[in-house]
Amino acid sequence: MTALRPEHDSGAPYGVSGAHGGGGGYAHGGAGGLNEGLDQTAALEEAVDHLADPLTDPLPGQHPSPWFRSTSAGPQLPQQSQSPPQERQPQRLPQERQQPQSEARQAQPQPQPQARQPLPQAHQPLPQAHQPLPQAHQPQPQGTPEPTYEQLYGAYAPGPAADDETMGLRTADTRRMAEPRPPRPTEGRAARRKAAKKGGTRPAEPQPGARLSRVEARRAERARRPSPGAVISRGLGELFITVGVLMLLFVTYQLWWTNIRAQQQADGAAHDLQESWAKGKGKPDAFEPGQGFALLHIPRLDVVVPVAEGIDKQKVLDRGMVGHYNEGATKTAMPEARTGNFAVAGHRNTHGEPFRYINRLEPGDPIVVETQDKYYVYKMASILPQTNPGNTSVIGPVPPGSGFTKPGRYITLTTCTPEFTSKYRMIVWGKMAEERPRSKGKPSALVD
Repeated sequence: MTALRPEHDSGAPYGVSGAHGGGGGYAHGGAGGLNEGLDQTAALEEAVDHLADPLTDPLPGQHPSPWFRSTSAGPQLPQQSQSPPQERQPQRLPQERQQPQSEARQAQPQPQPQARQPLPQAHQPLPQAHQPLPQAHQPQPQGTPEPTYEQLYGAYAPGPAADDETMGLRTADTRRMAEPRPPRPTEGRAARRKAAKKGGTRPAEPQPGARLSRVEARRAERARRPSPGAVISRGLGELFITVGVLMLLFVTYQLWWTNIRAQQQADGAAHDLQESWAKGKGKPDAFEPGQGFALLHIPRLDVVVPVAEGIDKQKVLDRGMVGHYNEGATKTAMPEARTGNFAVAGHRNTHGEPFRYINRLEPGDPIVVETQDKYYVYKMASILPQTNPGNTSVIGPVPPGSGFTKPGRYITLTTCTPEFTSKYRMIVWGKMAEERPRSKGKPSALVD
């Protein structure tokens, strides 16, 4: 801090005599006046040095100012230290130096600024502002030793120690949080057009809610429209799905519904035939195509099915009945004939499938044909697993491969094989074992 000039403190201008200015001027005061002014200057500097400057406080808690003392009860009154005080000699200029006014000004010592020290920690409480500061700025008489810090302010009492958690709570976090990266602006329309012409990447999609230009609107409309390839593939997919659904429905119809429907029709035909027999209607000379005239029993397979005239698919076979070969070269004998081969045909799969399991028959199993007057009981003799559909010899009077060597009363069952196909025919032969009138009751093969 710069020392005040004695001529300003005297209150007299330069060049005024001691009579008018109190003897403080350099021009009229002589050597005694100069020494007196230097003494006053040294005393003033010493008083100024005692002032507390918070910006040059050496360490927290050791500054003379009570504002930086870390005590919980505020500033304390000066206490007498137990150790003897150290005397500090004030800086005084020698009285023997007598220099002119200009040289005295140049020779005055300039105080050196003290180095700034860090401020005290924030957790130490500050003193109350309403208590007065000690009067340390008053100048001391010459020759009096300067009081020490302990004499003025007492011993230093540190405050409570702060742990890491308290310091973390009281210290402001100055770290910058990571900010989201701003979205990259989309390219301009000219850049998108250039990229589209060069065959580069597809232009960026417009932002939602942004107003589109006519070119962008047309481009967006074309993008929404399906391509010809997509239309064709979509149509083929729909066609395949439709065909698949239709095939599934057809298979369901063939394997499930036709059996239910044919079974109902066959049951109805058998019921009508039994009613006509019960009413005693006369026996016709010849049966019309599709007309039922007998019932076929296969006890081992639990099969009871009407026998109708003819092998017409729609009128006879598809209605769940068994058809009698009676046309042209395939005409066979009736059960009551003295000699001959009574040959019938039936479905193995679908439409009631009465002959589905005839391959399970074994030699000796009964096959019974019931008419209006009699029961004709045949015994299974042999089986031909597979033959061509055009082989009509299997239904002849003496079928080859059946084991029969001479004419007799035989029965032949024909059906398609393998299952669910009509590529080949399966043949089962039987031989008459018993002819029993209805008046004698059912044969043992049906009773057991």
